Amino acid sequence: MSTDSNQDGLGVVYRKTTGHYTVHTNGREIDCELSSLIRKQLIYPIADPTSLRHNVREVREIEHADPVAIGDRVRFIAAGDGTGLINEVLPRRSRLSRPAPGYGANEQVIVANVDRVIPVFAAASPTPKWGLLDRYLVSAESSEIPALIVVTKLDLAGPDRKLDEALDIYRRIGYPVRMVSAVTGEGLDKLRQELHGRTSVLVGKSGVGKTTLLNALQPGLGLRVKEVGRGGQGKGRHTTTHLEMFDLDFGGALVDTPGMREFGLWDVRGGDLALLFPEMAGYVGRCRFGLSCRHNEEPGCAVRKAVMAGQVSPQRYQSYMRLSEGLP
Repeated sequence: MSTDSNQDGLGVVYRKTTGHYTVHTNGREIDCELSSLIRKQLIYPIADPTSLRHNVREVREIEHADPVAIGDRVRFIAAGDGTGLINEVLPRRSRLSRPAPGYGANEQVIVANVDRVIPVFAAASPTPKWGLLDRYLVSAESSEIPALIVVTKLDLAGPDRKLDEALDIYRRIGYPVRMVSAVTGEGLDKLRQELHGRTSVLVGKSGVGKTTLLNALQPGLGLRVKEVGRGGQGKGRHTTTHLEMFDLDFGGALVDTPGMREFGLWDVRGGDLALLFPEMAGYVGRCRFGLSCRHNEEPGCAVRKAVMAGQVSPQRYQSYMRLSEGLP
């Protein structure tokens, strides 16, 4: 291990605990804390870019529950003893967020710089909640992150026409679906191919079999994830201190999220919601009232006509209506 002190470094945040961030860099782990300035945004006046002097005009508190997320690329100052101080979060190429519980209208970045959002549902026990799946998919669309739907416990379902019909709705929209069984091994190789070389985040309620699935994909992985998450209590809690990113032996990385009863949409406005349903997006603006149509009871609504014509699933339309309630 290097003993150099006060050296700038670049790394990726793999784990968070209260006040501490584990940063991976060049095969090492650095236990970092945050610089006090990272929670503030320094506003500089417009100046000649060749100027060497910059006077801070204003300091604003950054409106995040935590300004650093799992997956963030950060710049830090290493102390030389395995510890460091994070002084900059580099620009994110993607982020999955939700409103921060207990922080009003602030943003909670669940994970940053991921390539794929993977909603996980069980084929049976518990029964899939398609409205929750739609919420995950809208959040992924809003973040411009591709989604892959994974259905576990295939061995418990057997032939199920209703399940196949429900999943066909998403396949027709263009969402890939992988059905797997950790017991029989069905679908696991294809799922490994999907995970290979990518950074993915799993989202889903408790009880859908994520730990068993992770152990089947890579022995011991699910147990490691479960150990990290131990201590979170309450069905509705999502505590970022229990998130961690894990490298996959077959290539890629994976972040599991604790089971959440609620998954609020961040920075989604009612007028934009239909654009986040890919099968509805093409009808937006073609209604009698144009872009002001909320696709509810307005006459001449192109989206409602598409539902009646079988071009948009009634199930998905009902999800749209539920999600639109309460949006600004």
